Amino acid sequence: MKMVHVTIYTGCIEDSIKFYKDVVGLNVQNDFREFGGNIVFLAKDKGDTQVELIDDPQKAYKGSGISMGFHVDDVEAKREELIAKGLHVTPIIAPNPHAKFFFVEDPNGVTVQFI
Repeated sequence: MKMVHVTIYTGCIEDSIKFYKDVVGLNVQNDFREFGGNIVFLAKDKGDTQVELIDDPQKAYKGSGISMGFHVDDVEAKREELIAKGLHVTPIIAPNPHAKFFFVEDPNGVTVQFI
């Protein structure tokens, strides 16, 4: 079994698309707004697990307790990049010699981890 996508209902789809493109490094795979829809799929490459954004302010995510993790080659460099973009990031956490990560929130309040 392969995970296909994670869905986030959003009231700010343009901000969400920008975040997942500019901060996470994903690319738009399908944009159904071109056809009058309200859904955009993003992933690094075709065939990867996608982030599905659905523009629906009434169902927009407002909770906590959800986190998505993305691998990066250099945690320190990614953190500095996001700080330079004006994002609020957590300190780097290193629970053991083999893992380092930090967190930032997307425009919807979803916690995004870079590890």
